[in-house]
Amino acid sequence: MAARLQPSDCKSMPDVRVEIDRLDVELLALFAEREGYINRAAEIKQVEDIPANVPERVEAVIANARRLADEHGLDGEFYATLWRQLVSHSIAMEDEVLEK
Repeated sequence: MAARLQPSDCKSMPDVRVEIDRLDVELLALFAEREGYINRAAEIKQVEDIPANVPERVEAVIANARRLADEHGLDGEFYATLWRQLVSHSIAMEDEVLEK
């Protein structure tokens, strides 16, 4: 396994591309893990008769994403929008389980 390079250690575009591809693999693995928790949440919500969409929880998750993005020096509004789409997808997945 090749050593991970920090952005400042990349000497060429191939170096940068390798690191971006590595991060994409890790990010998608984390999204897959997150989806596992979404699936479990849907199962629990079904038993406990909780709706897929809990607006106050949605807003808390979005606010948390915005805050964390800001703390990392990222564009909080962009990541809040991205997380809103992620949460919307998660709710749709939960709805499918709850409709069964």
